[in-house]
Amino acid sequence: MNDFMNWCRRYLSFTLLAALVVLALVLFFNENSLVRTIDQERRIDELKAQIEDATDTLEYYRSLNNSLRNDRETMERIVREQHHMQHPDEDVYIFK
Repeated sequence: MNDFMNWCRRYLSFTLLAALVVLALVLFFNENSLVRTIDQERRIDELKAQIEDATDTLEYYRSLNNSLRNDRETMERIVREQHHMQHPDEDVYIFK
């Protein structure tokens, strides 16, 4: 025990302990702490992935809207498949 106390007196000073306390406060208990920064970076990555998915979906629907606006065959196919519409002289059978 005496050796430990001698080691502490030799290598630990008040300024070193104060600097370690300040460093711990800045890194872990601050508003901009290391833990919070890592959590926010992870959240940013998740949001970027969501934005990319939403952008892909938006592009799909824009191209579908453009094809519906310009191509009559595509419009007829979509209306028949999704809304089960038919010509007056047709019979439609739906299989599930």
